[in-house]
Amino acid sequence: MGKQPRSLYGRVAVITGGGRGIGKALALALTSEGCRVAIGDVDAASAEAAAAELGGEALGLPLDVTDRPGFTAFLDEVERRLGPIDVLVNNAGIMPVGPVDEEDDATAIRLLEINLHAVIHGTKEAMRRMKPRGTGHIVNIASTAGKNGAPHLATYCATKHGVVGFTEAVRAELRGTGVGVSVLLPHFVSTELTAGIKATPTIPHSTPEQVAEAALNALRFDRFEVWIPNRLGPTWALSNFLPRRLRDALARTLRFDRALVEADRGARAAYEARAAASAPATDVVIAESAAEREAA
Repeated sequence: MGKQPRSLYGRVAVITGGGRGIGKALALALTSEGCRVAIGDVDAASAEAAAAELGGEALGLPLDVTDRPGFTAFLDEVERRLGPIDVLVNNAGIMPVGPVDEEDDATAIRLLEINLHAVIHGTKEAMRRMKPRGTGHIVNIASTAGKNGAPHLATYCATKHGVVGFTEAVRAELRGTGVGVSVLLPHFVSTELTAGIKATPTIPHSTPEQVAEAALNALRFDRFEVWIPNRLGPTWALSNFLPRRLRDALARTLRFDRALVEADRGARAAYEARAAASAPATDVVIAESAAEREAA
């Protein structure tokens, strides 16, 4: 007899970066399962609009995940208004595309703070709240870039490798506590984040709804590592038996290495501008550091 899915009805779920894309799709999916959902987003208007679309007790609150005291206060406010958090989805992230030697320090710092440090902080906060109750589940959104490297995506890959390794370590620490953790590994998803990036013939872009359904299954069945599409998991495992040179040749043949190099910069301009303004707390630190360097 297969493992019985656990009910999500009545659970309090929090999603960072939930105002659009994958986060919003997941908020809708969790609400349909009977969860009470709180959305945090640096774009307060999008968080509020998404919560209004969900209806009921849904909350949409401003959240800059790089403001760690603010992140903690956000979670405190959710618990004050909805009750103890049962599910935390660390979804907020950015993906600037371009040659790494042309990437400025501000972009690298922003990537590390949003994609990795915020996931670490959110996970710690969730553990501190969930472990004493012996229940709860953390979902960290990584990427297939957390298992492979891709040209014009070097620092992004570094952050997602970090999320995968961090989540694997947290899983070991949580064993026996009653708290679960999952890491999602989506390939390209049809959101603003992948604007101007063409799908490869062998792997079409997934939809946000497909990622949301995969996240629901991770929660229902307590699954740790979830690939989207799921056939990429066995493919990646088998590819590791190949010599490096053969793997590289295969990637070139399938044009995996061209999708980002050939990204349409014009089509990505609006997203890249929004991503560059997505971490107000970090931007203050970057500006202060730049001023100090100039003064020196």
